[in-house]
Amino acid sequence: MSLFKARDWWSTTLGENEEYDQGCLSVADVDNSGSGQDKIIVGSYSGFLRIISPHPAKAGDGVQAEDLLLEVQLRDPVLQVEVGKFVSGTELLHLAVLHPKKLCVYSVSGTLGNVEHGNQYQIKLMYEHNLQRTACNMTHGPFGGVKGRDLICIQSMDGMLMFFEQESYAFGRYLPGFLLPGPLRYSPKTDSFVTVSSCRQVESYKYQVLAVATDADTKKEIEQQKIGSGKKLLADWILNIGEQALDISIVSFNHTAFSIFVLGERNFFCLKENGQIRFMKKLEYSPSCFLPYCSVSEGTINSLVGNHNNMLLVYQDMTLRWAAQLPHIPVAVKVANFQDMKGIIVTLSDCGHLQCSYFGTDPSLFQAPKVESRDINYEELDTEMKELQRIIKEATKTQDILPKIEKEDDLTLSANVSPVLDAVSQAVDSAVESEAVPSVTVKFSIRTRLHVQKTVLAISVPPFLALTQDQFIFHSIEPGVAKSVSVSVFLKGNCPPSDLEGSAVVSYNTPTELNPEGVPRVAQCKFRLPLRLVCLPVPPSKAANHKLTIDTNKPPVNLVNLFPDFIERGDDDQVSVLGFQLLAGQKVTLLASKTSQRYRIQSEKFEDLWLVTKEFIMRFEEYFLKQGVKDFTCSFSGPIPLQEFFELIDQHFEFRMNTEKYEKLLSERAVQFRAIQKLLLTRFKDKTPAPLHNLDTLLDGTYRQVLGIADAAEELQNNLFRAFIKLKAATQLIILLIGLWQKLSKDQITFLESTLLPLQQDGQELGWEESVDAALSHLLRTCLSKSSKEQALNLTSQLTIPKDTSKLKKHITLLCDRLAKGGRLSLSADSASQQSNLTQGFSTSSLSLGTA
Repeated sequence: MSLFKARDWWSTTLGENEEYDQGCLSVADVDNSGSGQDKIIVGSYSGFLRIISPHPAKAGDGVQAEDLLLEVQLRDPVLQVEVGKFVSGTELLHLAVLHPKKLCVYSVSGTLGNVEHGNQYQIKLMYEHNLQRTACNMTHGPFGGVKGRDLICIQSMDGMLMFFEQESYAFGRYLPGFLLPGPLRYSPKTDSFVTVSSCRQVESYKYQVLAVATDADTKKEIEQQKIGSGKKLLADWILNIGEQALDISIVSFNHTAFSIFVLGERNFFCLKENGQIRFMKKLEYSPSCFLPYCSVSEGTINSLVGNHNNMLLVYQDMTLRWAAQLPHIPVAVKVANFQDMKGIIVTLSDCGHLQCSYFGTDPSLFQAPKVESRDINYEELDTEMKELQRIIKEATKTQDILPKIEKEDDLTLSANVSPVLDAVSQAVDSAVESEAVPSVTVKFSIRTRLHVQKTVLAISVPPFLALTQDQFIFHSIEPGVAKSVSVSVFLKGNCPPSDLEGSAVVSYNTPTELNPEGVPRVAQCKFRLPLRLVCLPVPPSKAANHKLTIDTNKPPVNLVNLFPDFIERGDDDQVSVLGFQLLAGQKVTLLASKTSQRYRIQSEKFEDLWLVTKEFIMRFEEYFLKQGVKDFTCSFSGPIPLQEFFELIDQHFEFRMNTEKYEKLLSERAVQFRAIQKLLLTRFKDKTPAPLHNLDTLLDGTYRQVLGIADAAEELQNNLFRAFIKLKAATQLIILLIGLWQKLSKDQITFLESTLLPLQQDGQELGWEESVDAALSHLLRTCLSKSSKEQALNLTSQLTIPKDTSKLKKHITLLCDRLAKGGRLSLSADSASQQSNLTQGFSTSSLSLGTA
């Protein structure tokens, strides 16, 4: 048992599935017995009102039948219970119960019983007030300095304070600038009400000011009223605490100064009567309730603070004196006197756990037995150590972080792309200027052999393509039952995508005996979208600025067999030319030679060649694979169109530089705008205002400049993104041509892709140019180096945006030159020695290009 636990004196659980909050607990001698013993009054949101008097036979006993004095179910939920002198003509204590639309005041009385069941208690309704507005909380006290009775103030959800002089309604006032209700308390010493507004300010309002202010019932007619009909409601003082408050408590004990305590979300404040901070305590936890009470040390105040870590802490001013563990999270805490025991702590949780406890320590009766001394047997220790090492080694083999191969089939994810386009296009909000933007349906199927939970399917497509829905959530999937969902993909942006391959990832949990929550796992699949989704068949065009020629080692193939979705098959039609119109790009023409094994692809824009070229080669390979031909190859005789590639690099780099320039300009204008604002505020706050000297005109002009530059910067960001997608498409085309040109293997092509396409997204902090330049420089001084001198070059480890693209273009040219001279893309240990033998025959003209 832990030493620092709240000692359970008496506890019980109230009701079933009921909810409680800080206003649902009160402690007082509500039946006016005069014995000095308090009773616990608890109200719930379910409408139950209970009055309890704990009488445990010994500490820690549970509830006895006679402990529950009264239990009644009211018609409405109970928001707050308070005990005070609420009935005129008598100073006896009565019980006030606040409902959302009603305030009821009851008298509690007990009748001596003649049998073993004990006394009988009952409540009697003295009076009630029907509220026109929904109530939030209430406070009570001798408002205006009245003696012998307590008045009640109720705060509504819309910010109205309703005052009741016992059986009669007095008046109502609206709080200025109200948004949401906060805690409300009455200060008898200053005759004022303290609350915390939605502006995170502690505000104090005098009762006299509230009484003479404009009547709340005529708030909507303020403009029509005369000036002398009422006064504007002003706060006596305001203190900004910078956070929302959970509760307020006002205390004035003997030998202690009057204090206002405010419990915030992260801080604990103690204020003077004029709103000045006496002290504050920063809390390292999330509090739930608090209660200041009298301290034994003169001049100090103790405070009980409960938090969401099931702790109850005692502070003497700002110093932590005690911390005790509770079995629940307290939402309300009180101090009561029971059976001549003073200072019993009463706590209530939000689910109805009521506990009476005290602080103290219980001695530990356990004594550890003496350890028998024995001689150490080193041979047995070695044997045990070897056995433990063997168990650990076996466990590391079978318990990896990543799922095993044999368990990857716990869940399978498959994607099926419809072979035809949707009859009715699902495209919405597309920026493509074409009249009809097509869409295609993709069906995903999830099948599992185990029971899985928390399954989330996420689908992604390349930029400028869009989905009708990109995420699906399944709470659980039964074994053997397939879950299927369908989405439509369409072209949304005004730029062709750089790829037509999408991916889907499903994350799920597989419950185990040791982990019922489940072990997280992931399955994924990829799917290829049809070319017909982004382009339409059109008549071919002879005019083109950019042309590529692809050679094959097989006889010419009828284009009808390669592109049946673009050409309607006729009788003995031999099609040797085909036109493609990209929906967000230019026209691309494919020509097949009738006398040779060559094919030409041409377009007005270099980057638009990529999608058609890739699709053409893929369909060629699939066609000959179906024919059973395994030795089909494509080749490109060169030269590599680097000049067209360099133009796209320059365009992308220019957008980056312009974007950086506009961001700096926007930052400068923002600094200027804030400086002008500060000058204007200083002028306006001055008691003797000085002339503005056209500062307002300058502020307006700067504001318009900020808006204009921001719009231009946003447009540049969009243009930069489109330029990056175009550059990505051109880079993939260059990689494909280099692979066909030098007949690179798949591993070498993958190596080249990681070098020229290191980023999936482009940005100002890390862009494509510096990333590719660093990768190329590393290649040119390792596997593509000409001498040991180049291998010894040290490169900077900091990637920054370059001043221009000349160095990058020189490195790309060197890469192609050295690949043409027999260079290999490899980072093996012996690559440098192999490369030095291959590069001994380099001509002197190539050396003039420079080194990395």
